[in-house]
Amino acid sequence: MNGLSLALSIPFAGTVLGSAFVFLMRDKMSGTLQRSLLGFASGVMVAAAVWSLLIPSIEMAGGDGLATVLPAAAGLLAGMGFLLLIDMLIPHLHPGEDKPEGPRSHLSRTSMLALAVTIHNIPEGMAVGVVIASMLQGGVSITAASALAVSLGIAIQNIPEGAIISMPLRAEGNTRTKSFLVGALSGLVEPIGSVAIILLASVLEPVLPFLLAFAAGSMLYVVVEELIPEASQGEHSNLGTVGFAIGFVLMMVLDVVLG
Repeated sequence: MNGLSLALSIPFAGTVLGSAFVFLMRDKMSGTLQRSLLGFASGVMVAAAVWSLLIPSIEMAGGDGLATVLPAAAGLLAGMGFLLLIDMLIPHLHPGEDKPEGPRSHLSRTSMLALAVTIHNIPEGMAVGVVIASMLQGGVSITAASALAVSLGIAIQNIPEGAIISMPLRAEGNTRTKSFLVGALSGLVEPIGSVAIILLASVLEPVLPFLLAFAAGSMLYVVVEELIPEASQGEHSNLGTVGFAIGFVLMMVLDVVLG
């Protein structure tokens, strides 16, 4: 039980730690640093989607030929479609942007900035929850160490994500304390989503291969739609590429060594 609690709390701790950077840094994060951090987060998420979610999904499905890969293919497309729908239905504002996305609303810029990061955290919470659920159900290639690797990897990439939300909130005129609290609380969706999936593990067991790929598709949507484009803007966009490589290799090593 202690190990389970640790795996659930580590990603949220990463968001809290990253949000606390608002107390240590200037009022505005430099574009160079932000691009590097976005690239790093992208690399971690892509590696987690492949090694921790898609490969176990295919192995867990079993069967031959098309039956082996069909749950993974369907889940990945469904996960991307789900995040696309969320993106369209929820008003939100990405850091550094002036024009909100989603339906028109009367929400403040602070609220829409927080919603943007909360949307990003949905697939990460799902990923931790479905990996732990698969481990508890005896999923192929998913051990307690594998689940811990996913939690650690997501926690590591949550550190820059926490900073990327709290610093723009500070730049919007909010106090450091409020910026920290909004940034930190945006990460609560992760443990909540993880716990919900774990509680439904026995019911969801037949579709766990699909859900693993669903979480992967959701994460890849965030990377392709938001993180990589933002990391490639402006000068020195190659720093985002370098960050991606470092994040990808780090998550790959964590998953292979700990798994």
